[in-house]
Amino acid sequence: MPMEQPDPNSSAYRVSQGWRRLASLLVQGGRAEDVPRRGAFVNPPVTRGSTVLFPDLAAMRETGTRSHDHELVYGAMGTPIQHDLEQLVAAIEGGVHCQVVSSGLAACTMPLLAFLSAGDHLLLPDSVYSPTRRFASTMLARMGVETTYYAPTIDEAGLRALVRDTTRVVFAESPGSHTFEVQDIPMLARVAHAHGARLMLDNTWGIGVFQPFEHGVDISIQALTKYPGGHSDVIIGAVTVAENEDWRILRDAAIQLGQVAGPDDCWLTLRGLRTMAVRLERQSLSALRVAEWLRGRPEVARVLHPAFEECPGHPFWLRDFTGACGLFGVELREDFPVSAMEDMIDALGLFGLGASWGGYESLVLPTTGGIRRNIPGGIPKGATFRIHIGLENVDDLIADLEGGFEVLRASSAG
Repeated sequence: MPMEQPDPNSSAYRVSQGWRRLASLLVQGGRAEDVPRRGAFVNPPVTRGSTVLFPDLAAMRETGTRSHDHELVYGAMGTPIQHDLEQLVAAIEGGVHCQVVSSGLAACTMPLLAFLSAGDHLLLPDSVYSPTRRFASTMLARMGVETTYYAPTIDEAGLRALVRDTTRVVFAESPGSHTFEVQDIPMLARVAHAHGARLMLDNTWGIGVFQPFEHGVDISIQALTKYPGGHSDVIIGAVTVAENEDWRILRDAAIQLGQVAGPDDCWLTLRGLRTMAVRLERQSLSALRVAEWLRGRPEVARVLHPAFEECPGHPFWLRDFTGACGLFGVELREDFPVSAMEDMIDALGLFGLGASWGGYESLVLPTTGGIRRNIPGGIPKGATFRIHIGLENVDDLIADLEGGFEVLRASSAG
């Protein structure tokens, strides 16, 4: 029996269509070309090692010239399973090369180190992931790189007014961390390129449903820890580039910084990618249903899901994305204190309380107090929390939230 498909005019179709399109690539991609169709395991083996042996000096020297070519040179420069993973991530993102690194944060910071120098200027969205913000205000500042924050909803004229002759990188994160503003990426690319700067994008939320290089991005960043790993048991990241010129700069930085991921982490991530399309089709639809239910609750002021009109940048999501994932934000009415929200969260049974997201399990995280802004007006007025919807039964999740709202009201009244 064929799988039932949502109505092409429905919101369910809008959030899930991209995952169906991606399924064949995820299953078939990232496999060594010389692996035969018969007589080999479906999954590639994990090869652990540091030293690579060569038959003679000539072979050793010749291989050493291919450190940019995803070749086996030395364990700290990547293993065969890492190269398979890099091939698949590059294909998903639509780039020419990918560098797998040790974590999602390393994926954010390494390209900044690679492409910025003392005296350069960086533009960061005010909604950026807080560890990226901290890296800019500490390590980059000590290196002599100056950072200016811009509103994630800024228009073209406003952005152009912030660009300097020394601006070398415009950084984007879309949707924004905790507050889910969807950015106008083609506009950011247009402004960055007009001034000789590169556009970097943290595309972790949009992996598979936003094609960064089709919209002008130069360098795309992924926390593969999230949906690619998919099982909350790996820390790993990736950086993909659109041009070979940028690849050489990025790869040189990775080698010099010793950025690599362990073979077991790469293997787990590659295995997770095989099922990402079917997981995300289910999780995106479940998240939409939970978000729509929350949208109708009298306790809720806003649901910050890019598929909803009230989410900042919603038109850009409609224009540029082919789907959504299972992560979104909730803002309560202002008359509910933070303490009542915290009591609500503590009362939940199916939602785990913890950082990160992207696994098979549902999570909740309070975000009030964790949202930092340099520009006035970016912090929600009501208490806020973030929800990640996993693979549990949706009715069970809604029932759990309904019980949480009972605690919220009782705690607020008390």
